[in-house]
Amino acid sequence: MSVGGKKGSSIFSGVRALGLYSNHLPHVVRFHKKHREFYIVTAVGQCFHTYNVKKLGIVAVSNALPADIACLAADRMLVYAAHGQVISAFAKNTQVVHIYEGHQADVHLLLPFGDHLISVDKENVIIIWDVESEDTYLQISFDKASFEVRAIMHPSTYLNKILVGSNQGSLQLWNVKSNKLLYVFPGWASAVTVLQQTPAIDVVGVGLASGQIIIHNIKFNETLMKFQQDWGPITAISFRTDGHPVMAAGSPVGHVGLWDLEEKKLVGQMRDAHTTAIAGLTFLHAEPLLITNGADNAIRVWVFDVAGGDGRLLRFRMGHSAPPNKIQHYKHSGQHILSAGQDGTLQSFSAVHERFNKCLGHGSLNKKKAKKNSVIHDSAKLPPITTFASESARQNDWDSIVACHQGFLVTTTWNYQKSSMGAHKLEPERFNKNRALNVHATAVDITSCGNFAVIALSSGHIDVYNMQSGLHRGQYGKDRAHSGPVRGVAVDALNQLTVSAGADGLLKIWKFKSKKLLHTDTLPASPASILLHRDSGMLALALDDFTISILDMETKRTVRRLSGQRGQINDMTFNHDGRWLTVASMDCTIRTWDLPSGSLIDCFLVDTAAVSISFSPTGNFLASSHVDSLGIYLWSNNALCSLVSLRPLPADYEPTVVMLPGTYPSQDNEVEDIDAESLEMTEYVSPEQLEKRLITLSLLPDSRWKNLIHLDTIKKRNKPKEPPKVPTAAPFFIPTIPGLIPKFALPDASSEQSKVVNLGVLAQKSRFYLQLEDALDPHHYKDPVSLLKEMGPSAIDTELRGLAPDMGGDIRVMQSFLKMIGTMLLLKKDFDLAQAYLALFLKLHLRIIVDQPSLMEEAERVQELLEEMWTSTQTLLNKSMCLLYYIKSALL
Repeated sequence: MSVGGKKGSSIFSGVRALGLYSNHLPHVVRFHKKHREFYIVTAVGQCFHTYNVKKLGIVAVSNALPADIACLAADRMLVYAAHGQVISAFAKNTQVVHIYEGHQADVHLLLPFGDHLISVDKENVIIIWDVESEDTYLQISFDKASFEVRAIMHPSTYLNKILVGSNQGSLQLWNVKSNKLLYVFPGWASAVTVLQQTPAIDVVGVGLASGQIIIHNIKFNETLMKFQQDWGPITAISFRTDGHPVMAAGSPVGHVGLWDLEEKKLVGQMRDAHTTAIAGLTFLHAEPLLITNGADNAIRVWVFDVAGGDGRLLRFRMGHSAPPNKIQHYKHSGQHILSAGQDGTLQSFSAVHERFNKCLGHGSLNKKKAKKNSVIHDSAKLPPITTFASESARQNDWDSIVACHQGFLVTTTWNYQKSSMGAHKLEPERFNKNRALNVHATAVDITSCGNFAVIALSSGHIDVYNMQSGLHRGQYGKDRAHSGPVRGVAVDALNQLTVSAGADGLLKIWKFKSKKLLHTDTLPASPASILLHRDSGMLALALDDFTISILDMETKRTVRRLSGQRGQINDMTFNHDGRWLTVASMDCTIRTWDLPSGSLIDCFLVDTAAVSISFSPTGNFLASSHVDSLGIYLWSNNALCSLVSLRPLPADYEPTVVMLPGTYPSQDNEVEDIDAESLEMTEYVSPEQLEKRLITLSLLPDSRWKNLIHLDTIKKRNKPKEPPKVPTAAPFFIPTIPGLIPKFALPDASSEQSKVVNLGVLAQKSRFYLQLEDALDPHHYKDPVSLLKEMGPSAIDTELRGLAPDMGGDIRVMQSFLKMIGTMLLLKKDFDLAQAYLALFLKLHLRIIVDQPSLMEEAERVQELLEEMWTSTQTLLNKSMCLLYYIKSALL
């Protein structure tokens, strides 16, 4: 297998996941004494997140566990997470410091207990662990038929004692130090779901599966009060400790009930706090704040700032409660990703920070009614969005997003700036008389100017609407554009052409403004979707036979056919320059094709198939959403920062599985052994010269040679208007060192200044001059050419001026310089430098060359070489131009 196969993907590496906040496990609240701040810990798949309550900002993400977390608990120092039969203890919310193994079944309950940890598995075995030594302190087994453990807690001030609730309804009080059963509470003929300590000593809140809440005194075995909830079993209980005797209880339907313990009555209902069951709720100690989380992927903080009132939503973190259908980058910065989920919401996730996330809401036919009755009870709410198009050019003026809904004819507009549904609902009038027809919108696109929306229907019609007014501006085709459902529609960058593909197997190109049909092409198979890269004019068509055709919009010809996918193509995306096409298919692969060569350069497998993918406009990230996954996953483009092998993959290449990136840093620190041969194959080293017939240019920047003959003009233009002022000398006899900042010169006793001028210093020959003298006879000019390459324009000008006899030079050295130019032309290397150096030499010494026969003879040889080289180069250029014109005329 190649080096790329070992890594899984040579181009992409997982970065992190966006939009994951909570699952069905209850959260854990911790208090940091040093920071004087509360923190929330929530489980997300194989890791857990830690948020501060003050801003709900994420402060830590744990390392990933081998399996999904099944239970979560925390004490003052550690966070405990159970996965399968193993329990891991985390320090500093990130690293595993202890592992507890010994259960024979999956663990589902955890309770930190001083220096010990109590865990319960599904085989009804309780094990008490010593936290530091990881040893088993005590093990208690229960008969599952008579007492199945369902809840566990430690009553306050009860030393070494735990209270255990069962599925049969009874409760038992145990002393874990002596391993003795102290008391059995008969229960209330219903399974115990929650056990929670109240602010009062000896009093415990018991939540039952029947919906009852029992406030019971375990010291005297006396029931103090009972409450009945009508929304099903009790999922969570919490008590306020800020002076108000209020109890909150969670339900499976997402409602929270508020009960007054003094008046023994229901005082408030927080309906639809979550769209799923309340997984956990906690009142912060001595604060009027309630924290809730649920399986709808949301964390919410409620504040009780009105006496006797319900909680008001203070802050929240929310993602999709159902997997996303379509994702797409918004704006050219590549920092925002629009996501339409199966939960019916349209959301924007930021790749920079979570505080820039926002939800655009749920689609509804009547926004006012939906706002009044809430989204859950809105009878006019729209089904989930299947596809959408966005353009930010006019987002400050009107709506910038158009969305198609599942099985729905009406397409909706959305306003990104206002984070809400837009002003228009686009529906063609032709179906007003017969709404019973099963017609729905299938594809949509917005022009690059943001003024028009092109909407395709399953009936074969394609309509154009104005985004500002929502008015219908025409349709393509006299009756309809295609004889079957339209699978894709796109408009080019200049609003000149519209391309559409239908289930009838036809690809049609229309004039955008006149709606005139320009071109029709029959596809080899029915298209599934299309994607147009506006900058390059390349159109990708995903066909039902799992192949991809690439069409050039300018020539209207198919230029590439890509095959290799073994399943339905779900989505495609071009990179920022249009050279790569990344494809996600149902065979769980993500493939990247290089369009200029038409070859597959990268392929890797994921655990679940990618539903939608999107390349950022800047080219730094690839975003993907997957089947049955709520998050959006970011993959880094390694080709931007490092050398990546883009060799075509062999036909028998077998991709390897790559784990989806989490919200945690990658733990793959394994160093792969790569032999020298494969390393050489990976890195391509360009030869110094391709072919002897071709000329080779230097790699020097233009500033080193391009302006050599214009140095006099540049110096004259840059000459200061006023002469520079001489810095004021120090008022002492101590000499100073010249510079920007005057400094005193240290006296040197060993050296004495002489007033006699050494004329030999003035006539000293430069290093370049000496190298030219030495190279005259053997004709080896490699060293002087290398020396000139290191010099700047001013230094080169000075060196060439010094070759003249009146500047201390010699005619033989000038002859040697011309021979150096001739050698450069013969070798056909550094062609641009030879031209620049020769031009400057002729400008400076043309009169001397004319007067000296030896220099004239050498100059004529250089002229012959120049003419011969230019004739050869001109011939090659003409051949190349003819070939290009021939290919272009053949395509047209």
